[in-house]
Amino acid sequence: MRKLAREQKRDIRAIAAKRDEDIDFSDAPAVLDWSGAEIGKFYRPKKKPVTMRLDSDVIAWLKADGRGYQTKANWLLRNAMLHFTKGANASRLRIPPRYGKSRDRKGKG
Repeated sequence: MRKLAREQKRDIRAIAAKRDEDIDFSDAPAVLDWSGAEIGKFYRPKKKPVTMRLDSDVIAWLKADGRGYQTKANWLLRNAMLHFTKGANASRLRIPPRYGKSRDRKGKG
């Protein structure tokens, strides 16, 4: 992510200093119909770096598809977590595109 320019930081400070009632929303009408809204579409849980000791064959399997093995591991662990917590927050579960369907990689799979 790019760093903010000095002007952008100044604008953010100016907006943050305003009270809600002083902000003009006339060019952005209120949304009254939320029937098409998607829950959790932009949900991005905070990531935390960890160190784990995993079997070498597990690491090899995770890395077999190339880049994104940490995302794949996180997705697998989240599925297991949701399964063992009886589907809590299941509506937030999103299958990453590369793991949602089988791919044909050089004759594999």
